[in-house]
Amino acid sequence: MIPAADYQRRRRALLHRIGATGLAILPAAHATTRNRDVQHPFRQHSDFSYLTGFPEPDALAVLIPKRKEGEFVLFCQPRDPEREQWDGSRCGIEGAMTHFGADQAHPLSEIDTILPTLIDGKTQLYFPIGNDSLFDQRVFFWVNQVRDKVRTGAVAPNTFIHLDSILHEQRLHKTKAEIALMRRAAQISAQAHCHVMRCCKPGMTELALETEFHHTCANAGARFNAYPTIVGGGKNACILHYTANSALLHDGDLVLIDAGCELQDYASDITRTFPVNGRFTPAQRELYLLVLRAQLAAIDCAQPGKRWNEPHDAAVRVLTKGLIRLGILSGKVNTLIKEEAYKPYYMHRTGHWLGMDVHDVGAYKQDGEWRILEPGMVLTIEPGLYLPNTDAVPEPYRQLGIRIEDDILITKHGNEMLSAAVPKHPDAIEALMTNHSLRTAP
Repeated sequence: MIPAADYQRRRRALLHRIGATGLAILPAAHATTRNRDVQHPFRQHSDFSYLTGFPEPDALAVLIPKRKEGEFVLFCQPRDPEREQWDGSRCGIEGAMTHFGADQAHPLSEIDTILPTLIDGKTQLYFPIGNDSLFDQRVFFWVNQVRDKVRTGAVAPNTFIHLDSILHEQRLHKTKAEIALMRRAAQISAQAHCHVMRCCKPGMTELALETEFHHTCANAGARFNAYPTIVGGGKNACILHYTANSALLHDGDLVLIDAGCELQDYASDITRTFPVNGRFTPAQRELYLLVLRAQLAAIDCAQPGKRWNEPHDAAVRVLTKGLIRLGILSGKVNTLIKEEAYKPYYMHRTGHWLGMDVHDVGAYKQDGEWRILEPGMVLTIEPGLYLPNTDAVPEPYRQLGIRIEDDILITKHGNEMLSAAVPKHPDAIEALMTNHSLRTAP
């Protein structure tokens, strides 16, 4: 759990970056309709959650440096016993201050009256420009209310700055409390991946494995997943974002599972590929070991002081050499890499930032250069190969899709694999699967 003091430190850091002439406005997420009068389970906007911890929709946070009456103002829904009977309890105005550290809190109904008075006198306005056109319109409505009073001495902002430009860099470096949550999320997901390997057998459906994964995570306290679960058996593993999860799992095929739970708004993201019947064929094992070598080479490069692109470059080199050895590519390694000849078989990057969002925020380049990895950053390492059913691919390898993904924390002296509890060497996978149950159709 993130302590209240951490939220205060986050706000102070942002207030310092904004400076005395600035003001920041950040909206919460809206409740979203699934169909007719049914709503999706609410999930707070990550930026809003990061700064406030406030769990309710349609709120608005205002950060005002050096304001005597308080630097953190929160607009939210007031208590309403009638609505709470239907929808559950609300924090209300008092709860916003008592439990979430707001210096002042006001009902949402008063926002059009109060917010222009907070904007008055500030020359720089920070908000998530362009993320929501309707919210942009509201911001400029409030600003124009101030502009209408300039003859009375009001001062309206003349500079508008995208809040993401500073807030997302702040989110990129994880604190001890954040790392503890991400470590636990990865442990829960690792437990679920191991369970799915143990129960998998020919004749099951992809959906059955998805259900087993979700059930295991929920039982461990992680009700929601960080993204739609991918369970791709056979050729479906070659579809990068396959989520139909509706096919049968066949004896002799591989199955790729890309799944991770979310714990208190923090994501995990793990992929494993394993044989449905518990035993790799020689061709499956050969291709799998190639991807595993690429992943291990990339993880070796995920070190403080290395640049973001170095793990990817290391994985590409290993994969390209392997594709030459398999007879899928021909030519010199450096030339093939320069020409991106590997891309028909490996078309994505080797990783991404991980945090409150599964594809987390933070720039990958600074001043035109790939950024340097630093302690506290968390990223995925996930090379793969996806071989089509074409004459360019030798028959035993056709329609094999393999990806291996782990969550990596950059530390002072190297890295920590948060998802290490899931086996990934083929011998260890076979041991886990074979020793648990018979691989027969249900």
